[in-house]
Amino acid sequence: MKITFHGATQTVTGSKHLITLNNGKTILLDCGMFQGMGKETQELNSNLGFDASEIDYLILSHAHIDHTGLVPKLVKDGFHGRIFGSNATLDLTDVLLKDSAFIQQNDIKFMNKRRLKQGRPFIEPLYLLEDVEKAIKLFEPVQFEKPFDIDDDVKLELFENGHILGASTIFLSIKEDGKITRIAFSGDVGRYSDPILKSPSVFPQVDYMIIESTYGNRLHEKMEETSDILHDIIVETCVGKRGKLIIPAFSVGRTQELLFTLNEMELDYRLPDVKYYVDSPLSTTVTKIVKRHPECFNRSVQKIMKFDKDPFDFKGLHYIEDKRESQALNGSNEPCVIISASGMAEAGRVKHHIANNIADPSTTILMVGYCEKNSLGARLKAQPDVVTIFGEEYPVRADIRKIESMSAHADYRDLCKYLSGLEPDEVKKIFIVHGEPDAQVIFREHLYKKGFLNIEIPERHQTFNLI
Repeated sequence: MKITFHGATQTVTGSKHLITLNNGKTILLDCGMFQGMGKETQELNSNLGFDASEIDYLILSHAHIDHTGLVPKLVKDGFHGRIFGSNATLDLTDVLLKDSAFIQQNDIKFMNKRRLKQGRPFIEPLYLLEDVEKAIKLFEPVQFEKPFDIDDDVKLELFENGHILGASTIFLSIKEDGKITRIAFSGDVGRYSDPILKSPSVFPQVDYMIIESTYGNRLHEKMEETSDILHDIIVETCVGKRGKLIIPAFSVGRTQELLFTLNEMELDYRLPDVKYYVDSPLSTTVTKIVKRHPECFNRSVQKIMKFDKDPFDFKGLHYIEDKRESQALNGSNEPCVIISASGMAEAGRVKHHIANNIADPSTTILMVGYCEKNSLGARLKAQPDVVTIFGEEYPVRADIRKIESMSAHADYRDLCKYLSGLEPDEVKKIFIVHGEPDAQVIFREHLYKKGFLNIEIPERHQTFNLI
């Protein structure tokens, strides 16, 4: 048996890990899209690194596009096997992939107009909506903590890991040459104090562990401070300066966490009396899906729901779907809070809101999540005097703020706690993925201190034999 790492190697996107048995059977863990990799992005996403038609099974850890975004391309390139994931993961993946196809179609159309003027050949989208529809037909939901026989040799069990709705630790028991090999893949691990989701579940002992390391070199701020910080920023911006608070937020996870926090403010009679907008059709759809899966909520949220049936709704909240209504917000001078995708401010309506308001001193742009180093969000976090958006330079007069405590990724303390149920001496090897090199090296040192001694940081397309 061997494993090859085709993505999320010394970077945080493009998750793809391929297990190949001695009999030729193949199991792919995630099929994610590379994001924010500059000029390399298109090339990285165009080449999977393996023959799609030779993959037997695909297992999805969670719905984020950097873990699922190339599933339709996999199907387009010849995959016709089975795709497994939790119920909530597959529900979210359905809408995220359709949105991805739509975005690609529009982006490619814009890029080809520019290429036509330059006399360069047209480029094609990675996949179309029809490829997404074919992929969805291959989905097979798996319940948490109920062993599922994929076939006679491969048993799958999913454990909740708290990153986003439906996110799972993938646990495989693979029978080969008369013995059982146990492999776990963390996907992306959530935090033990998440305000909405359950904490990561304990999973069985493994022989091989594949673990993410996004924040393997840092500790988060305390979550209980988030509500107070957000409240003060709203008051300062919308009440004090009579300006707009623009919050780039991922449609899955971060938007719902913001809405939940604002709803809690209302329950505590401390919600500032301004208008609140969710300006993202995808965020609206995702929030509806989140509401359909209360079984994923922690006990605190379930208690709240006994007297507040909708913990993501509150006075003054308005969902914007119509593009013209979104554009009208840019011409409005009313103080308001705008929550809009994408979280890295790389695309979507939030990018237009930032471009239209970044030169206004009464505006605050609040970053609340991880930003890939080349993204607009990361550039804004660096507090520049000037920033380029849509190819034009804008003076940065808006106040740029950030709340680090809202991250959905575990820090190194959480990651060590996540692995604390394992006997280090019984783990043959740990593979550290999904992290920048500096974070991975520091996280490896933390794992050494916990007694895990055989640790690898794979390179892209690197193969390891599992003995």
